[in-house]
Amino acid sequence: MNSLISLLVTVIQIYIYVLVASAILSWLIAFNVVNTRNQFVAMLAEALWRLTEPALRPIRRFMPNLGGLDLSPVVLILLLIFAQNLILEYFWSF
Repeated sequence: MNSLISLLVTVIQIYIYVLVASAILSWLIAFNVVNTRNQFVAMLAEALWRLTEPALRPIRRFMPNLGGLDLSPVVLILLLIFAQNLILEYFWSF
């Protein structure tokens, strides 16, 4: 049981890293630091978008429009950290 909980916590932590990478890449694209015509950058952006958008879309529906500022990754990261701490607190002692 401990190994399954450890795996779940690790998957949550990796998904948090993916969310951070997606946010940073979107900033780099928005400020024209990286060019999306580069095949590797386009492929990486598409992969990160496909991994993060299904989880971010429901949060964006409930968030108010803040112009160009998207706080949905921050909200999702906070929710994931809460879930991770909840899992560790209640299930790790077994």
